[in-house]
Amino acid sequence: MATIVSHHRLFSIATRLNSATRDSRRRGPGANSIRCADVSMATSENRRVMVSNRNDSLEICRVLNGMWQVSGGWGRIDRDDAVESMLRYTDAGLSTFDMADHCTFLGNLEMSELLRHSLSKFTFSPNGIPTRRGIGSPKYKHLRPFQCVHTQDNRSIVVKNGNDSLDICRVVNGMWQTSGGWGRIDRDDAVDAMLKYADSGLTAFDMADIYGPAEDLYGIFINRVRRERPPELLEQVRGLTKWVPPPVKMTASYVRDSINISRKRMDVESLDMLQFHWWDYSNPGYLDALKHLTDLKEEGKIKTVALTNFDTERLEIILENEIPVVSNQVQHSLVDMRPQKRMAELCQHTGVKLITYGTVMGGLLSEKFLDTNITIPFAGPAINTPSLQKYKRMVDAWGGWNLFQGLLRTLKQVASKHSVSIATVAVKYILDQPAVAGSMVGVRLGLSEHIQDVNAVFSLALDEDDVSSIKEATAKGKDLLKVIGDCGDEYRRA
Repeated sequence: MATIVSHHRLFSIATRLNSATRDSRRRGPGANSIRCADVSMATSENRRVMVSNRNDSLEICRVLNGMWQVSGGWGRIDRDDAVESMLRYTDAGLSTFDMADHCTFLGNLEMSELLRHSLSKFTFSPNGIPTRRGIGSPKYKHLRPFQCVHTQDNRSIVVKNGNDSLDICRVVNGMWQTSGGWGRIDRDDAVDAMLKYADSGLTAFDMADIYGPAEDLYGIFINRVRRERPPELLEQVRGLTKWVPPPVKMTASYVRDSINISRKRMDVESLDMLQFHWWDYSNPGYLDALKHLTDLKEEGKIKTVALTNFDTERLEIILENEIPVVSNQVQHSLVDMRPQKRMAELCQHTGVKLITYGTVMGGLLSEKFLDTNITIPFAGPAINTPSLQKYKRMVDAWGGWNLFQGLLRTLKQVASKHSVSIATVAVKYILDQPAVAGSMVGVRLGLSEHIQDVNAVFSLALDEDDVSSIKEATAKGKDLLKVIGDCGDEYRRA
């Protein structure tokens, strides 16, 4: 339980405590009694101590959180950020806070109000022992939280779970487009393009074992980085791959052999991130596979284990089985806000982060499709790639092409205001969503590029008016959680 200590008017406080003690005796032991947890275990660790004088006593943590700094002179403090920090200190066992009646906070806000705000986020068991706090709901209180850390320049982020961590660029180069259907890709041109992206600071590449030559291209690329670029760039480049097996029996040898194929194709000793996909939840073999992947991680063949297209229910099961996944890659765009319905709550509590794909909807969220009528043959741009066709179906499910045009017009107004593109606004908005660590933007290597638009994401700051207008436009569409289901449900076979 959090303890509050004031260092002002000590005599009057002691008088009030004695008075309260006498009042409690008059009322009797059954009236408004407050139960405290047994602290014998805590005090044996020398973390806490009991201060007392006759009948007056108080148990406190031996290291106190001093709050003089909220009184001004240390920089502006945001109330909600401050409360979240207090919760983290308390979660860590530093549960005693020191303040004074003359410490002001944002002008007229009393510290007592702040403490009531923070304590309201705790849940307590019937025996008075504080339990782990929940965010919005106590249903995830049994899961162990961990943190994701932004770097100073906000271009990259560290995703982590326990001792496993990986720093990645927040905009990831998606390589689905190498699998065919977007035009013929020349190998040398593709690798040259990958080098150009990496040189510009876009150093994370996402691929999969099923994306045609994607892993092979990465292997050629990483060897050229080793030969032709300084060691500093090699240390920044990240290869995020996926394993999408058929739902067969997941034996240790089968998992090992599959991962070794990716390691050989990518020409790396250890995969930076292995994102696991599973087709059929009626087959519980995904837990066996993830446990074998964790074993391979312990052997050094994988640096971090992650997921792709898992729903909230199965993510919770995986975490309950203490499998240290750092992220879940899911479809997430201004049209598809499903991850913010259920998934984000679990992720915010546990620390699992989201890496999003479909963020620019294969290019639909761009000026190219603004004010177009695709119902008339040859009158507008063709929907002629697998990604455009896929996300056009999402538009149809969301509300149709006319409604989508209204969203594009809103995005164009915001983009013009900031002198950026529609796609840049679309990516930035999703990156700013709770639990999102990174967003995917597909690359057509050697055929086209969007380096300038992507790098503009890192300097763009959407203001309250921008966010409000975008929310209003997206709210006009249907809730795809009700239409399609939770994250990844469109890929489920059961």
